[in-house]
Amino acid sequence: MLVTRPALFATVCSGLWLLQMGLMGAMAARWWGLWTLTRVQLAWCGAALAGATLVLGALLLAQLPRAARWRPRLTPRASAELQAERKRIARDLHDKLGSQLINALALLHGRTPPDREAQAALEQCMLDLRFVVDSMDAQDEPVTTRLARLRHRLQPVLERRGVQLVWNMDLPGHPREPNPHSAEQLVSVVQEALSNVLQHSGATQVGISVRYVPATNLWQAEVCDNGRGLDVQQLAHCSGTGIAGMQQRARLAGGQLVLSSQPGEGTRVLVSVPGGELVV
Repeated sequence: MLVTRPALFATVCSGLWLLQMGLMGAMAARWWGLWTLTRVQLAWCGAALAGATLVLGALLLAQLPRAARWRPRLTPRASAELQAERKRIARDLHDKLGSQLINALALLHGRTPPDREAQAALEQCMLDLRFVVDSMDAQDEPVTTRLARLRHRLQPVLERRGVQLVWNMDLPGHPREPNPHSAEQLVSVVQEALSNVLQHSGATQVGISVRYVPATNLWQAEVCDNGRGLDVQQLAHCSGTGIAGMQQRARLAGGQLVLSSQPGEGTRVLVSVPGGELVV
């Protein structure tokens, strides 16, 4: 229990160290003739010193495996005040800007015939706003919860556009959660890939597969569509589909992105990020 409670662990170890110092001081004082100890008292001091040393050593050995697995955080941990401010901004964005977008959409729905391009642009703005709010409001959520939230936001939009969504998750009993930064980047790549499907692919079906591979400690998310596809030779120079941004997000998470496509045969995006360490 102590190894999972750093403050208590440090207090106990410090107390044992002070006890050792006191006992060693008493024995040294007796050795130099500064303090008189009987043989029984000296034996008790020796036994107490040996016991304190053994307990302190056991505690440090118990902590050693956790210390060996320690890795520096990729991003600094936000303070409670900063998290509260993020949530306040997210609420303001959702309540104020979101209501204006909804009003604009309502005005377009009342027109006959409606302006399809303007309606699609406003729907995309509303969707992007919700994504921003979700990312600010879900700093410590596990990756599965983030993905579920993304599905909740996107599935109605895909259905309105006539795109069938096929969702598959293959997770073992106890996957190692990626750190919050990596989880955010993974979900952002999936989000960007789905936005590309909506805006550029002309697809009628998109599949999302999420899996955790215990052997390699990797989280993998795959987005496949049956749209018009892309020319592989032009992928590196394509500026309108966010490919460079997805690749950068994968690198920031310590993972990698694999993108494959053929004209007329759809596009496949596979992102992999490392899982975290087991909590002992």
